[in-house]
Amino acid sequence: MGLFTASTPTRIAHTLRVAAHLLSYPDAALRAHLPELGGALRAEGALSVVRLGELDALIRSLADADPLDAEAIYVELFDRGRRTSLHLFEHVHGDSRDRGPAMIDLAQTYEKAGLYLAEGELPDFLPAVLEFASTQPAAEARALLGEMAHIFTVIFSALLQRQSPYASVLGALIELAGEKAQAVTIAPDEPIDESWVEPLAFDGCSSQGQAKPGAVQPIHIVRKSSATQGAQP
Repeated sequence: MGLFTASTPTRIAHTLRVAAHLLSYPDAALRAHLPELGGALRAEGALSVVRLGELDALIRSLADADPLDAEAIYVELFDRGRRTSLHLFEHVHGDSRDRGPAMIDLAQTYEKAGLYLAEGELPDFLPAVLEFASTQPAAEARALLGEMAHIFTVIFSALLQRQSPYASVLGALIELAGEKAQAVTIAPDEPIDESWVEPLAFDGCSSQGQAKPGAVQPIHIVRKSSATQGAQP
């Protein structure tokens, strides 16, 4: 059962956009806006005080870090490990032939909502997904997060294993989805550039039943049975 209550905030758009920024490459443009992010989170009030404190700590660490160090940490964390990959179809399809059509399907979902990706950006990149979710009504955005919560949990657990403060962002997304953020046992990670040799952790991602332009665009991400997942339930 989810954690929604009568007091659950109805607005989460700004929180989703802040999460998208925090999970983006920490270049000069992002660092210039770091002071604004914590204020936006507190103003919307969609997260717990404890989670806000964790995200404030992440923001401070990014602001205080040497720029080259921050960028190197990001690349090592998110670009060189499968369990921490922010490309969601890496967790859903791996290197299977289903990944290409799923990318096209998701990009079309964005376009039907009037959103277009920057050059070189892939539609399954989590910051892009969060930007899309932020344009949807809060209930639909939370439902979308709920479909992806099992993927978030894997990334969250992998980040906790690495003792990374970025885990707080995934924890926030899990809680926005109405779930409890808690680590699960996951299979050992492998470099992103090695061949995919493990069974698929999750299966199935489509946007069946897409709505008309301007309407809510559903994205369905379905996991396999627990026996085929890389994490315990």
